[in-house]
Amino acid sequence: MIDKNLYGPWAVVVGGSEGVGASFAHRLADAGINLVLIARKPGPLEETAARVRARGVEVRTLALDLLDPGAPDKVAAATDGLEVGLLVFNAGANSYGHDFVSGDLERVQGVLDLNITAQLALTHHFGASMKERGRGGILLVGSLSGYLGQARISVYSAAKAFSRVFAEGLWLELRPHGVHVLELVLGVTRTPAMERAGLRMDLPGLRVAEPDDVAREGLEHLADGPVHIAGGNAPAAEKRSGFPRAELVLGADEASRRLLPPAS
Repeated sequence: MIDKNLYGPWAVVVGGSEGVGASFAHRLADAGINLVLIARKPGPLEETAARVRARGVEVRTLALDLLDPGAPDKVAAATDGLEVGLLVFNAGANSYGHDFVSGDLERVQGVLDLNITAQLALTHHFGASMKERGRGGILLVGSLSGYLGQARISVYSAAKAFSRVFAEGLWLELRPHGVHVLELVLGVTRTPAMERAGLRMDLPGLRVAEPDDVAREGLEHLADGPVHIAGGNAPAAEKRSGFPRAELVLGADEASRRLLPPAS
């Protein structure tokens, strides 16, 4: 079980209303860590908060769109005075089903703002306090998509590649100060967001992980940064990191066309 003396007494879970984020919340509550849950939709957010409170911890909620330019300041205000020992950044917009040059550039910017800009702002804010205290953890939820470029999710893949490389550098910077950093790389995971995106998770031979399993893996390996690949997908990540790139990218594209919804 995760050590609340290292990662408590409060944890902030961004994207904590459903799927993997909700699984993180439940597991952290079982470890006796109080929670600040942040998500865009107030309904699912309050439902998850109520279930987590029943496990005996204090839970605060913040219904917030992280694309709001003032979002980082609102998060800072909502957590002012709390000793936050763990940040879990699980929010992430994607661009499934859209070629870059024919897509909406404003939506593309939103993918970058959520996956990169908001993540950097909150990591900077909470990481500074953790460094000063000499303990804590930062867990960034990444994606296997970030290991190579893919058609129709090119910007999302690039953003996830950024997150992984950023986590590696941050891990180097904070490890001398007792702060653990982990990029938890997910493959296909059975979450409401992926179901809404229309991904086909019934393909023969497709490895599909469950939210609770990947949340458990992430917390178990939080001190083993900078990167942990969940759901048995390490061989796939290693393959995607190789050469020649054209051959790998074309092969992955053929596979992803079976998984992704039709182009729009």
